[in-house]
Amino acid sequence: MTAIAPHLPVLQVLVPMFAAVFTSFMRRGNSAWLMAVAASWLSLAISLALLAQVLQSAAPVSYVLGGWAVPFGIEYRVDRLNGFVLLIVNLVGSMIIPFAGTSVRKEIDGNQQAWFYTMYLLCLTGLLGISVSGDAFNVFVFLEVSSLSTYVLIAMGRHRRALLASYQYLIIGTIGASFYVIGIGLLYLATGSLNLADIASRIGPGMTEYSRPILAALAFLSVGICLKLALFPLHVWLPNAYAYAPSAAAAFLAGTATKVAVYLLIRIYFSIYGVAFGIDVLPVYMVVLLLSLAAMLIASFSAIFEANAKRMLAYSSVAQIGYITLGIALANVSGLTGGLVHMFNHAMIKTTLFMALGAVFYRIGSVQVADMAGIGRRMPVTMAAFTVAGLGLIGIPGTAGFISKWYLVIGAIERGYWPVVALVVASSLLAVIYVGRVVESAYFREPSKTVRDATDPPALMLVPIAVLAALSVYFGLDTRLSAGLARGAAEMLLGGMR
Repeated sequence: MTAIAPHLPVLQVLVPMFAAVFTSFMRRGNSAWLMAVAASWLSLAISLALLAQVLQSAAPVSYVLGGWAVPFGIEYRVDRLNGFVLLIVNLVGSMIIPFAGTSVRKEIDGNQQAWFYTMYLLCLTGLLGISVSGDAFNVFVFLEVSSLSTYVLIAMGRHRRALLASYQYLIIGTIGASFYVIGIGLLYLATGSLNLADIASRIGPGMTEYSRPILAALAFLSVGICLKLALFPLHVWLPNAYAYAPSAAAAFLAGTATKVAVYLLIRIYFSIYGVAFGIDVLPVYMVVLLLSLAAMLIASFSAIFEANAKRMLAYSSVAQIGYITLGIALANVSGLTGGLVHMFNHAMIKTTLFMALGAVFYRIGSVQVADMAGIGRRMPVTMAAFTVAGLGLIGIPGTAGFISKWYLVIGAIERGYWPVVALVVASSLLAVIYVGRVVESAYFREPSKTVRDATDPPALMLVPIAVLAALSVYFGLDTRLSAGLARGAAEMLLGGMR
C-alpha cells in the first residue's frame, strides 16, 4: 500500500478509464456490470485514501505526469476541496451501480447493456478527471469525455424524446465547452500558463496590459461553466435530460455532473480570480447571487406544476443548484460552507429520489404522479425512502438538507442580506408543495390500476435506496464529516485570497 500511495491521484482516473476499455469489448451485460461494480467500489476506496492523505498533511497531494515539472507538465492536485468532490462522485457511483444491475436490464435492450456501462465508466472517468486535474486544458479534455458519454447515456432512454433531449444537451453542452476553452485561451494569452495554481500567481491588478483579456476570460468561463451546471436561466437542457434518460443514468447525473461543474466554477472564482484580485473587486458575484435566488424561486415554482415526477425533480435540481451557487455568491465562511455541504447533501438526497422513482418505473412502467396513486401501500420501503429524502430536500430539521440551509442562512445574516433569508425560507415552502404532491398521491389516494400488483423492487435496487435515505438522516444529525470537510475547504479557499 505504501508503494501505491503516491500514485493514487492518477489511479483515481485510470481505474474507471481502463474498466471502460474492458467493458467496451464485452457482449454480455452482466459481465460489464460486474466490471463496473468493481471499478466503482475501487474508485471509492481510492478517493477515501486520497482524502485521508490530504487531511493528514498540511499541503495538497500533487502528482506530476510524465516527469514534466509544473507549470510545463500536467499536474494532478488534490486538496480539501476536490478531495471532498471526489468523495461525492464516487459515493454516488458506488450506490448507483448495484441499482443499475437490475434497472438497466429492465430499461435497456440486452445488446446495449454493456455499452451503457462503458458510457457510465467513461462519464465517471471524466468527472473524476475534472475534479483531480490541476491543468486548465486537461480539465477541458475531461469535460468533453464526461459530456460525450453523458449524451450517449441520455440517448439510451427508451422514451421517444430521449434522443431529442440528448441532442439538445449536445448543442448546449458544446456551446458551454466552447466558451470554457475560449476563456482558458485568453488566460493563456495573458499568462503563458495552463496550470491553475500558476495562472493564479501570474495574474493580478498589476497586469494592466492584459486586464481586459483576463476579465473577458472570466466572462467566458462563467457562462460556459454555468451552462454545464444548469444555473438559471441556462438550465433549459436539464429537465428533458433527466426525465427521459434511463433511471440509473438520471440518478447518477443528478448526483454528480452538476456538482463537478459547480466545483469547477468554485475553483476558477476562488483559486484563480479570488487569489489574484480579491473577492469584492469582481462584480460577477452579485450576478451569481441574483441568478441563484431566481433559480431557487422560479424553478421551485415550475416544479409544482409538473405531472411527471422525474421532470419535477429535474426542476427541483435547478432550484437546489441555486442554493449551492448562493453559497458561492455569499463568499464568506458560513455561506461557502453551506454551498459546499449542500453539494454533498443534495447528491445523496437527489440520488435517492431518482432511484426511488427508478424503482417505481421498474414496477409500474410510469412516473406520472397520477399513476403513483396509492403506491405507498404497495411499495412501502421505496416510498418511505422517497419521503425521507423529500423531507431533506425541504430542509426539515434532522435531515441533511437542513444543515445546508442553516449555514446559508447564517452566511446571509453575516452579510446583512435579510431578504435572502426570507427567499431561502420561501423556496423551502415551495418544496413542501411539490414534494407533498407526490407524498399525498402515494399515501392518501386509493391505489390506481397500475399499482395494484406492485411491490418493492429486488434487493439490489432497494438496498442502495435505503442506504442513501438513511445517510441523508445520519448527516443531518452528525455533521462532523460533511460540514467539517466543507468548512475546511471554505476556509482554505477564502484564506488563500487577498
